[in-house]
Amino acid sequence: MTTDADQIPDPQRKAPLGLFAALRRVPRFVAFKGFSSLTRRIVLLNLAGLCALVSGILYLSEFRAGLIDARVQSLLVQGEIIAAAIAASAQVETNAITIDPERLLELQAGDSYGPDEGFSPLEFPINPERVAPVLRRLVGPTGTRARIYDRDGMMLLDSRSLYSRGEILRFDLPSPTETPPGLMERAWRAAHSWIGRGELPLYKEFGPQSGKEYPEVASAALGQKASAVRVDERGRIVVSVAVPIQRFRAILGVLLLSTQGGEIDQAVEAERFVIVRVFLVAAAVMVLLSILLAGTIADPVRKLAAAAERVRRRTKSRVEIPDFTSRSDEIGHLSGALRDMTSALYNRIEAIESFAADVAHELKNPLTSLRSAVETLPLAKSDTSRARLLEVIQHDVKRLDRLISDISDASRLDAELQRQEADSVDLKQLLEMVVGMAQDVRRDDGVSVALDFERAPGAPQGFTIPGHASRLGQVVDNLVSNARSFSPEGSTVRVTCRRLKTAIEIRVEDQGPGIRPDAIDRIFERFYTDRPHQGFGQNSGLGLSISRQIVEAHGGRIWAENRTEPDGEGGERILGARLTVRLPST
Repeated sequence: MTTDADQIPDPQRKAPLGLFAALRRVPRFVAFKGFSSLTRRIVLLNLAGLCALVSGILYLSEFRAGLIDARVQSLLVQGEIIAAAIAASAQVETNAITIDPERLLELQAGDSYGPDEGFSPLEFPINPERVAPVLRRLVGPTGTRARIYDRDGMMLLDSRSLYSRGEILRFDLPSPTETPPGLMERAWRAAHSWIGRGELPLYKEFGPQSGKEYPEVASAALGQKASAVRVDERGRIVVSVAVPIQRFRAILGVLLLSTQGGEIDQAVEAERFVIVRVFLVAAAVMVLLSILLAGTIADPVRKLAAAAERVRRRTKSRVEIPDFTSRSDEIGHLSGALRDMTSALYNRIEAIESFAADVAHELKNPLTSLRSAVETLPLAKSDTSRARLLEVIQHDVKRLDRLISDISDASRLDAELQRQEADSVDLKQLLEMVVGMAQDVRRDDGVSVALDFERAPGAPQGFTIPGHASRLGQVVDNLVSNARSFSPEGSTVRVTCRRLKTAIEIRVEDQGPGIRPDAIDRIFERFYTDRPHQGFGQNSGLGLSISRQIVEAHGGRIWAENRTEPDGEGGERILGARLTVRLPST
């Protein structure tokens, strides 16, 4: 027994610990991420497929047809048994002579009256009083409606009106307070009747004297068993079977058996109810699994999107992209691609910032010198001083022009390599053309250029690689020009192209002083130059930097080293510098 005080909520009363423990075990993304767009699409698509499958099963056309066929066969067997029992009860008493007293009074003198007149021993009339108890015992347990017609279609018996002696008939009348069905109920009944009816004819109840209006009764009156399937006005299936009642091949009447409306429909509805219960369980499991699946997809995608948004807002400080590369699916591939793209983006931004700083620094030097010379020129008192200042101005202007040209070339290099499609480049033909041009243009420095081709053991034929011919030619031209600038007069710059198994090497060797050990790693930096034998500002320091940029864009590598040989005193003597380019081949 509870009191009002027990029903008042107590703020100090705590919920069962098991409930909180269960709630804590629920994944967090189910609570607040289960309604995302991706989750809704996954859940709805999975449920749509399940609903389509269940809808097809719920239609149960094959199952209903099987039930109808089974019911027809069952009624035929039941009808034959009942018809045989009725025919056995419909027989005359052979030891009795039937005499009509009124016929005797009408006889004239000399007339006779015998049993052969007006009575045929081959006729077996159906006696309703004798057939009714048999029909009640046989039909009662099955719940099937049975009607007996004579040969003319007159109904003799109906199992609905059979009752025992002393039995009180009860009929359920509609309640006076019963309200008529509403619009929704009528619409549901109409839809159910239309769906359940299909192509079946509508069942109609004919009068007691119109038995032959039923096609199956008319066929049975001719001695052939027949059946029919109809639906009533509420869409319920009614199966009827007509069996002739005959004795010694004489047709005495017709037995019509029919099911109660809704008998087969109830069996179908029972199966549908079971299927619906299974559907609800399957739908709940599918929704849960869909949410879990969507969580494994939507949660990483959401984190990646948030990281990408942070990258967009904060370009100056690196943002770490979530690492899902351990997953061997599309999410893992997407995470790896985003991480690589972000790293390349930051590297590109840093390179642009560094390039801009280097450019500003390199441009300030000639501008400062040019400004000083211009400011000093009006103060010069002699022609010699003015000529020297003009020479400095011309030198700085040429240096600025060279710097601007090289900077422009370096700045548009990446964009140009990205826009152009890689073609098949024959390095043998390219090297022959570049080296030939170098020999023709620069004959006055006294340095010759030699070209050789080699092939490693087991290496394939040909010197073809994918790339950009113009840019690769620029690399070779920069390396040859750099080597000639360090080579003494009368020496030779040797260019060797070597075919390896999976790559092609291009080596450019000179006979100059070599590279200082501390400058080997710095010669590929932008604006770095180490030429003591040349005047200041004669070189921009971008040639080798641009070459490395082009080689790396082709997936290759470039490095520098010195050529040495033993000097006989335990040391080594530098023979010159060697720059090597290795490019992957097809």
